[in-house]
Amino acid sequence: MIAADVLQHIGDTLEARKESCPSSSYVASLFHKGEDAILKKVAEEAAEVLMASKDKDRLHLVREVADLWFHSMVLLAYHGLRPEDVLVELKRREGISGLDEKAARTPQA
Repeated sequence: MIAADVLQHIGDTLEARKESCPSSSYVASLFHKGEDAILKKVAEEAAEVLMASKDKDRLHLVREVADLWFHSMVLLAYHGLRPEDVLVELKRREGISGLDEKAARTPQA
């Protein structure tokens, strides 16, 4: 599957950047700055997705979602996780009602 290959390649690249000099790449500089800087980028990109959606510009929306996905993968890598971990979770949820899945995650009082 092409999409999974792309995500795996990005995951490999992100992992390699964790040990790189901060001046050598944008991602290495984010890792060096730490979790708060990464979280700030994820929040910024999420806001840009919302604005692109409201603008009704489909290409802009796709590009902003790509930025959000990318920075989310940086956050995953920061925590020692990979895109494949998310794919496994999505596969687990496949065929399960969203309402049922959410109820299973919600603590019962």
